[in-house]
Amino acid sequence: WPFSFPPAHYAAAWITIGALIVHVGAKLPVAARALPARSPERRAERDPRRGADGQAAGLSRRGFLAATAASAGALTVATAGGTLRPLAAVSVLAPRDPRSGPQGVPVRKTAGSAGVEAAARDPGYRLTVEGNVANPLSLSLEDLGRLPQHRTSLPIACVDGWSAQAEWRGVRVRDLLAMAGAPPQAEAEVVSLQRPGSAYATSDLNRYHAADPDTILALEVNGESLSLDHGFPLRLVGPNRPGVMQTKWVTRVVVR
Repeated sequence: WPFSFPPAHYAAAWITIGALIVHVGAKLPVAARALPARSPERRAERDPRRGADGQAAGLSRRGFLAATAASAGALTVATAGGTLRPLAAVSVLAPRDPRSGPQGVPVRKTAGSAGVEAAARDPGYRLTVEGNVANPLSLSLEDLGRLPQHRTSLPIACVDGWSAQAEWRGVRVRDLLAMAGAPPQAEAEVVSLQRPGSAYATSDLNRYHAADPDTILALEVNGESLSLDHGFPLRLVGPNRPGVMQTKWVTRVVVR
């Protein structure tokens, strides 16, 4: 899409809020007449649209609430499959099928659309750890593969409304910071191979995320080397982070 999703969501939210306020204000008198807290006998006396048997032409309050609950339930089932795989087959309104994607995990941005294919395949690729460190690092993929590896099960939870769990394997960020001589409780910026200024080309790690044992720079997903679209050669994965912050095609870690 040629626009950034967060500003578009905020703009749509403000438009929706304003529209709801106007709508509720316009319909409040109608709702007050349609759903009064009075007995059926009193409603029949005061509402000329009711027949001799006192039955209204439209839905009763109970029927209205039941229809609302049924509609909400149907919409939930029709969208929840974006996260709950057992419902994926019937969730026709889900934004993404969590079963569909390379290596069993959906992809929101491909390497082609990010313009990183050539850089990601470069045999001279290095990961650098720099900034506020005593011993800056420059590591090849082979170097990273020889470091202690950590395996963790974490989801890619996209702000679009879908989530997919996966098994990731790679090097703990806190181990890399320790190797580089970063100060205690250091924070860091993770930088992608994407062009500077691209949306989510960088991701911040606060001191809690940087020190978490499950925050890793992943080399594998579901037992296989990362595919290009999943962030080869290296991808940031950490707990309690939205998918757009699980930065792909990582090339630098800048310590603050």
